[in-house]
Amino acid sequence: MDWLQVAVLSIVQGLTEFLPISSSAHLILVPVLTPWDDQGLAFDVALHLGSLAAVVLYFRHELRRMIVSWADSLRGRAADEDARLAWWVLLATIPVCVVGLVFHDAIEVGMRSPLIIAAGLIGFGVLLGYADWRHRGARSEYQLTLKDALLIGGAQALALIPGTSRSGITITAALLLGLSREGAARFSFLLSIPVIVLASALEILGLVSADRAVDWSTLVVGSLLSGISAYLCIHYFLVFIRRIGMQPFVVYRIVLGLWLLWLFW
Repeated sequence: MDWLQVAVLSIVQGLTEFLPISSSAHLILVPVLTPWDDQGLAFDVALHLGSLAAVVLYFRHELRRMIVSWADSLRGRAADEDARLAWWVLLATIPVCVVGLVFHDAIEVGMRSPLIIAAGLIGFGVLLGYADWRHRGARSEYQLTLKDALLIGGAQALALIPGTSRSGITITAALLLGLSREGAARFSFLLSIPVIVLASALEILGLVSADRAVDWSTLVVGSLLSGISAYLCIHYFLVFIRRIGMQPFVVYRIVLGLWLLWLFW
């Protein structure tokens, strides 16, 4: 890869990982719409690790409290709000793990076409717009119940369909359950941590089994750019939705989806 490709892919991954516009769709579309070859598994791992570092750094104080309280709850102490939130994040991750393991090959082979991406962008974009318009709750992520967490986790499994957007579908589900925009987004970001860890672990296993040379300078730069853009995205996204809402992202998804339909139909 040349450095322009490294920069574009890294920034696209960092921004779209947490915006409700589907990172997988954009990373699939870049080689489709440009003369660039596929970036390869090693680079994908580096980008995901950069995004993971960004979300962990941003929520480091919350994560520290959650881990300590969760560990205390394992030792028999009554679960406080931080321990419950940690449990909800873990339990909400189970559905996507099960579906991903069972249907991984089918998704990778049969669901990466631009038309499926377009349908996912438009369909789930309209659903996000409806959820944001229909009901604006006031609950934070600390006021979730077990039922809420499982429903959001079930919705997250749909993000395996390219074009859906993991953050988009989890924010949609959380909004429909009465969370505030910021609460929905924050829980979605916390949910991304175990998902990225598990996805990266699977990619690393595939990388270890593949006997290929590694361009470490490319991986380091890609990871740094992905992490920086992801961190800035998280911060400004939370500010943006508090003031304006989700509708600009809905419009973007629909326009991009229609353009893909026109281009590839």
